[in-house]
Amino acid sequence: MLKRILSGMRPTGKLHLGNLHGALGNWVELQNSGKYDCFYFVADWHALTSDYSTTENIKDNTINMVIDWLSVGLDPHKSTLFVQSAIKEHAELFVLLSMITPLPWLERNPTYKEMKAEL
Repeated sequence: MLKRILSGMRPTGKLHLGNLHGALGNWVELQNSGKYDCFYFVADWHALTSDYSTTENIKDNTINMVIDWLSVGLDPHKSTLFVQSAIKEHAELFVLLSMITPLPWLERNPTYKEMKAEL
């Protein structure tokens, strides 16, 4: 059984060289290695946590992001590509986990700390 990789990007704007160098290049390499079962997703619901005032761009950004992914070599025959909001179980799992996750666990999460500081 192959090890699994799960990673995603928020569709908050156009991709840049940092995305290519920092994530997408690695994603393509992992996909092509044959050692992993890769799942890459557009984190459109996650985009709402930072871009809640400009949600009208999320749909177009999602389409453009997937086009960019395909253009750099992500292959839907080798990796599973999906949009977060298309999988209803994501929302269901969020509700269940949010009911049992202790606040101190969240407070140790660097992403949570950054978002809390920005409020």
